[in-house]
Amino acid sequence: MRKLKLDELNRASVEEFKEQDKLPVTVVLDNVRSMHNIGSIFRTSDGFAVEQVYLCGITAQPPHREIEKTALGATQSVNWTYFETPLQAVEQLRLDGYQIIAVEQAKNSIMLNEFNPDATKKYALVFGNEVNGVSDEVMQNIDACIEIPQFGTKHSFNIVVSAGIVLWDFFAKLAIK
Repeated sequence: MRKLKLDELNRASVEEFKEQDKLPVTVVLDNVRSMHNIGSIFRTSDGFAVEQVYLCGITAQPPHREIEKTALGATQSVNWTYFETPLQAVEQLRLDGYQIIAVEQAKNSIMLNEFNPDATKKYALVFGNEVNGVSDEVMQNIDACIEIPQFGTKHSFNIVVSAGIVLWDFFAKLAIK
């Protein structure tokens, strides 16, 4: 076995990416403070071809070199919009017909492995602040809450790990036939 060379990966150009079919998912970053986390989520969003990323509150916006360290250009391929508050983003997404889903540990949350997204719907996945999680105002305005099952001694994953797990799960359930 040998690793593939870059020219063998058949990666889409930014222009091709913009035109290709997207996963019917918008990623909402609710007051995410680390620019490295923001950049990594852009890169993960590019990898799973999500529709867009909504940056809210204190979440930094491109262009910024600290975001680009981990985004590696994904801020150019993935569409993004900034909202002053996460609630404004959620309200807009609801008007646009999205199901609002928080990724959070909460009473009555649905375990990720038990959640079956409907291919006819659009989803907004809200990922919260690294310390405080999804804001209370957003939690009062969601359609569902999904939780990643965990089996160790820690009570949470890093936001980038959570985004990777959840986006892969949605991609596998909606896009892989």
